[in-house]
Amino acid sequence: MGDGSIERTAAGLTSFRRYTWWTVPGMTVCVLVVFVGAWLLDGDVPLWARAPAAVALAVEMWASVVLLSRRLALLPSTDVPPEAPLGRLIAAVGAGVVLAVFPLALHDYGLWPVAPALVVAIVATYLPPRRRRALIAGAVVLALLPGGVVSLLEGDGELAYAALFPAGLVAFTAWVTLGPLWAWDTARRLDEARRLEAELAVREERLRFAADLHDIQGHHLQVIALKSELAARLVDVDPARAAVELKEIRQLSADALSDTRAVVQGYRRTSLDDEIGNATRVLAAADIDARMTLDPAAVAAGLTDSARHLLGLVMREATTNVLRHSRAGHAEVDYRIADGSARLRVSNDGAEDRPGASDGTGLRTLAERLEAAGGELTWKRDGPLFVVTAALPTRPLQSPNPADGAAR
Repeated sequence: MGDGSIERTAAGLTSFRRYTWWTVPGMTVCVLVVFVGAWLLDGDVPLWARAPAAVALAVEMWASVVLLSRRLALLPSTDVPPEAPLGRLIAAVGAGVVLAVFPLALHDYGLWPVAPALVVAIVATYLPPRRRRALIAGAVVLALLPGGVVSLLEGDGELAYAALFPAGLVAFTAWVTLGPLWAWDTARRLDEARRLEAELAVREERLRFAADLHDIQGHHLQVIALKSELAARLVDVDPARAAVELKEIRQLSADALSDTRAVVQGYRRTSLDDEIGNATRVLAAADIDARMTLDPAAVAAGLTDSARHLLGLVMREATTNVLRHSRAGHAEVDYRIADGSARLRVSNDGAEDRPGASDGTGLRTLAERLEAAGGELTWKRDGPLFVVTAALPTRPLQSPNPADGAAR
């Protein structure tokens, strides 16, 4: 994800948060002011009810805005619910009780459930889903009782309205409050997932670059060291041959520099054909008798670039292992099509006895990549004989991008 996309996403998330704030805390305050405030200004409401109700209204608005704003700043988990400020929660509950008792005492069946319904919705936002549903269901059932009981005692004939309207209001308030908060939580989770994806993409690219650079530099430096040692031995006994080796060292150094620049620019890609040809020259320079058996059908096989890249990496890693971890006198490379797979087999007769001498992280990393591409990579040592075998299907496969990483 580019910086521009991240900035646009952040701007969109800020706008959505602003919209959610006005939708939830803002509408909560509006409802309290419009309905409870209008009730307080009604001349029929006695003074003994107005004063405590006005104080309770101010406390309820303050506590509601603080609690809902804090809830917007949190990203709850289904397992660990966010922690609500206990003091403000108690203040909201107490104010809600006051704003319910006075209207109910005056038989205002439509107003008394407004504040309690808002309090139930606010408390529900801080609970995990199961407890949230239980709270709302319980509140809906309990909302049937206060108005219904008062109506029955007064005998005013409004039992249905007094019982059912508060229950419906509690359910509706919870729905319109929790819905926008759920959408906000989802948007925040998606935003965090996008940011994590961007960070992982950057890390994967860094690992790919580091792996390619290590692979290229390690291979070239190993060959340069080998030829330098050979030139040092020949400088007295065969100056002409030593001069040839020094020229090749110079060319290898230039190739290493060119390959390093290509990796930085993202243009270089290993291919099997190039690596087989390179292995022939390098092994011959190391006085290793290398025999290449290439099946014409395998050479002409319609392998994807990804498959050729992976097999090229195997060829390079196997060659480097021969030079670095063995005292081989003979090596064999066999590449052919068998059982619908392109099979590459590289063996040498000089495996050292040191544990793990040929079993490096490069082969293990390549094995994981070939397995992801539908193939396999195996290696084994039998006495001095060490064999690396790679196989990839010849049919096109959905395989990982070969630039995602390289053997290390």
